[in-house]
Amino acid sequence: MEYQFTSENFDAEVLKSDIPVLVDFYADWCGPCKMMAPVIEKLAGEYEGKIKIGKCNVDDNMDLAETYRVTSIPNMQLFKGGKVSDSYIGAMSESALREKLEAAQ
Repeated sequence: MEYQFTSENFDAEVLKSDIPVLVDFYADWCGPCKMMAPVIEKLAGEYEGKIKIGKCNVDDNMDLAETYRVTSIPNMQLFKGGKVSDSYIGAMSESALREKLEAAQ
């Protein structure tokens, strides 16, 4: 299941998560973000229960974009124990993102 992270649920769903969380910071108007959408959705299903994967719209949640210094999108940040442990900027292949998720477990 792909999560939708917002300013309202970010603390509970991301920062206090017992498992790693991949947040895809995106915008609806962003071409590379649209390319990543099916990859994020597919991997969210595959890693359910192991890594929480979801999206955060930067236009709707500007406070989060500012807090996590999101200046380019797509911007995927991996959280472990409430802190950013890794980040990936730009579109990438499914296999490249899967490799990063495997290393994060």
